[in-house]
Amino acid sequence: MSDEDADETTRLMSVESATQVNSSQVRDEGRSSRGRRSRRSQNEQNVYTDDREEEFDADEDTRTNQELGRDRRQLRVRDVSPRDSEMDEEEMLKYGAKSVMMLIVPVSTCMLVVVATIASVTYYTRSDGTYLVYTPFHEEGDITKAQKAGEAIANAFIVIGVVLVLTIILVLLYKFRCYCVISGWLVLSSLMLLFFFGYIYFQEVLKVYNVPMDYFTLSLIIWNFGVVGMICIHWKGPLRLQQAYLILVSALMALVFIKFLPDWTTWAILAAISLYDLCAVLCPKGPLKILVQTAQERDEPLFPSLIYSSTMMWTIGMADRDNSQDSKEAGVSKSQTNSQTDDVEEVRNATESVESTGENAEHAVRALGNHGEEEEPESGNDPQQVAEEEEKGVKLGLGDFIFYSVLVGKASSYKDWNTTIACFVAILIGLCLTLLLLAIYKKALPALPISITFGLIFNFATAELVKPFMDSLSSQQAFI
Repeated sequence: MSDEDADETTRLMSVESATQVNSSQVRDEGRSSRGRRSRRSQNEQNVYTDDREEEFDADEDTRTNQELGRDRRQLRVRDVSPRDSEMDEEEMLKYGAKSVMMLIVPVSTCMLVVVATIASVTYYTRSDGTYLVYTPFHEEGDITKAQKAGEAIANAFIVIGVVLVLTIILVLLYKFRCYCVISGWLVLSSLMLLFFFGYIYFQEVLKVYNVPMDYFTLSLIIWNFGVVGMICIHWKGPLRLQQAYLILVSALMALVFIKFLPDWTTWAILAAISLYDLCAVLCPKGPLKILVQTAQERDEPLFPSLIYSSTMMWTIGMADRDNSQDSKEAGVSKSQTNSQTDDVEEVRNATESVESTGENAEHAVRALGNHGEEEEPESGNDPQQVAEEEEKGVKLGLGDFIFYSVLVGKASSYKDWNTTIACFVAILIGLCLTLLLLAIYKKALPALPISITFGLIFNFATAELVKPFMDSLSSQQAFI
């Protein structure tokens, strides 16, 4: 082969290799461009996915905020452990027992005041021939027991009719927002009880214990007693002092009934008022039920001189709102926003790790259910805290205090301690059963029927059966 042929062959091989290199470079560039395009599309898809996830997270946060805005206590983690249910049961039992004690103590105090007064002051058991205007039949003279029973039933119907008419008038005034008339009515009643009947009570107590006192000093004591009571009941004051005055007012009214009601009429009125209370609270058109429903619809408290509250005093919140309304609204809105944000974060963190551990779920439940209780030392006058305390507290009408005390006081007027103690225990048992039914049905219930029924049964059973049996045993020197 000549040199020219060799050069031609080498040139052809170099051209072929350059062509292959160029084709391989073109293929590599195509692959790289396709890779870049695929990576670009994948990045765009990832960015779109991230945007969708952010939108989903934002929607989820919005829904969570709305749910917490409706009712913070309705948010609960889906997987509730047995410890959570045990915690709820323990809390229910705790507040149930606390509610029972919050009512037993003031009711027992009111009845003890009446019993102690009946046992020491003879003025309230001595018959002077003076009776209330609502009881025209006085059960006097030589009449049979049947006639006494008839007169007692007639007096009871008259008294219940008067109570019904006054209750209807009160409901109508409340319906048409005649608050000034109602306030004036209640203020006059409190003035009469604290000043007039309070003066009679102090005078008789001083006579019994033979304590000398001039009229100027007595009038000064009555003035201070009545003015402080009016301020605590109808305006503002310490909670314990308000509760003490409400108990004293109930005891004074019970003593007035014991003094100015005939014997048989008292028992007939107690039986009739329990039936009236049952119908007025539970019937669809009952006046007391309408009054409570109207107050709930308007989100307004009932009058402090009619209701014994164990947790708060109504008028403190009203006076504070009037004095500094704007500043409180700003503070409340800020505190609600901060607490809501904290609760959202706690619920989200606990929900994310609920599959791995159950302690975070319990922490979330505690954070939502007991949020108001954990902040008690920090927020002394927070309206939200006051509302939660109000829900956990119990309320009892002063009429229930009055008629409980009338029953026990009338039983103690016969100087039989067995009957008095039996009535006392029966009323407390009936009150506990009423609170049990209240926890079951979770609505307003009458407090008189069960307690008064038990008290009447125990009173007559002890007076007619137990007392003669004990007298016969003591006469024969037999002891059990």
